[in-house]
Amino acid sequence: MKLAGQGECEEPSRTPRGPRRIRHKKVSMKIAHIVGARPQFVKFAPVSWAIEKMKDTPISPIKNLVIHTGQHYDYAMSEIFFKDLEIQDPDYHLGVGSGPHGMQTGMIIQKVEEILTDQHPDVVVVYGDTNSTLGGALAAVKLHIPIGHVEAGLRSFNKRMPEEVNRVLTDHVSTVLFCPTEIAAENLHREGFREIVNDGKYTPNSQKLKGCQPEISTPLVINVGDVMYDLMIRALEMARGRSSVLKDHNLEGGKYYVLTLHRAENTDDEQRLEKIISFVNEVAAGIPVIFPVHPRTRKALAQIRNKFVANIRMIDPLGYFDMVWLAGKSALILTDSGGLQKEAYWLKVPCITLREETEWVETVKSGWNVLYRNYAGAHYPSHEDEPFYGDGKTAEIIVSALKELFDRENG
Repeated sequence: MKLAGQGECEEPSRTPRGPRRIRHKKVSMKIAHIVGARPQFVKFAPVSWAIEKMKDTPISPIKNLVIHTGQHYDYAMSEIFFKDLEIQDPDYHLGVGSGPHGMQTGMIIQKVEEILTDQHPDVVVVYGDTNSTLGGALAAVKLHIPIGHVEAGLRSFNKRMPEEVNRVLTDHVSTVLFCPTEIAAENLHREGFREIVNDGKYTPNSQKLKGCQPEISTPLVINVGDVMYDLMIRALEMARGRSSVLKDHNLEGGKYYVLTLHRAENTDDEQRLEKIISFVNEVAAGIPVIFPVHPRTRKALAQIRNKFVANIRMIDPLGYFDMVWLAGKSALILTDSGGLQKEAYWLKVPCITLREETEWVETVKSGWNVLYRNYAGAHYPSHEDEPFYGDGKTAEIIVSALKELFDRENG
């Protein structure tokens, strides 16, 4: 499998028979990471930490290149995460900002293509399902640069969701598809992917790749677990000593709810948004609810007649550690965020998902999560805590797999 569009250095050498190319092994690996929104910052963080551990190894050291599209341009939605998560500042900040999907995605493709053409990375890694994910992947595939997709194979089967379109298209141009769950790998198998490591079961180390040598036209699918679980383990320890969010908002653990609401399918549909507001008002009657408000949501709420009741307290967006600590000490989470559904499951806090479906069906199976249309006033969590999302070493597996494939090609 070729993980490098620029995998060789070439020098012309003249002989009596004419020019001859001399091939040299490439000894360093350059990974370009494309991020642009909160979900990508938090998924990139564990991968960045894993690379820090490995990048100075004597054989094929790893060079990091971080491209921030600027899809989230607000400080609280962007730079604060780089600071809180202690990850390197972006090498490039493209300043794309908000706008219609086509315009935003097109600008990302154009600007990312210029950087990739100049930098010649060996692989481009994209995260999740935003316009930055798809735009970065399309720019890379047009330049014949291999793509690693972190969080591949998720499906809501709702094509009205921009995220569903983004994730499907990204998967089908990717070279190495890093699935977070066995169900995600099964989804890809149904869509025609055949080079699936370990039959889609969790693969705890890259040694399972031995024997898998697809050509670049044959994508490789591997269930590596979920990088968000890696992050959660570290975040809880870091938040314990640094977060004052409960004190700042005069909260007592276990006696408040947390609400987040940001997906376009909810905020851009006035009728659905008003339905969700009525549901939340009813479920949270008399209970303090802390609601960090996404900029898109704040704008949408100002344009409708139905309003949240007074006990739902709107605050500015929080940094990652404050959000983890706030969620972990709450009695109930109401959200349309995929990441927060999983965090609720790991934190063992009941969750109501404010959507018609979820990609994280394992959380519903566990009983800790329920779709709001199915909520009947109680949760019924399972007593068995199945390891749906790996063992907290996903990022190390991802980096090891990329490095192993790179070394094999350039060995």
